Amino acid sequence: MARTLDKFSATLGKILKARGMQARLHEYRIFSQWSRTVGSAIARHAQPRALRGGKLALVVDSPAWMQQLSLMKPEIIEKLNRNLGRETVKDLTLRLGEVETSSGGAPEERPVRAALTREEQETIEHVVQDIGDHNVREAIRRLFEKEVQTRKRR
Repeated sequence: MARTLDKFSATLGKILKARGMQARLHEYRIFSQWSRTVGSAIARHAQPRALRGGKLALVVDSPAWMQQLSLMKPEIIEKLNRNLGRETVKDLTLRLGEVETSSGGAPEERPVRAALTREEQETIEHVVQDIGDHNVREAIRRLFEKEVQTRKRR
């Protein structure tokens, strides 16, 4: 398994770098970590749709929430940039629209993941250690961890 992961991480790192996609991958963390960054109350009423030129476009489900979020812009921008580790978001644009909700409005249950052994953790760490960009390295680490956990469940 270690040999396969070594080859994959080296190849993926080269592809991302060659295509100038490392920065975009970093920016897309906004979408995957939105709820955790802004909190569940805001996430139930607003969702990010696009990031272009430092402007994050949000869809908001009601005029009342649009007003509230327009007052909270500086705080939201600061939280997003702190989570990303650099100043990526410079402004928010708000648009009224439909916000996707989880089924039944209940919090999503995450499947129980099998614990990784020390050997598996060390193998993954060895594979990702040479990836220069911290955010890319962490994203790939999580990808490998999920893959190993998924294989264990089968």
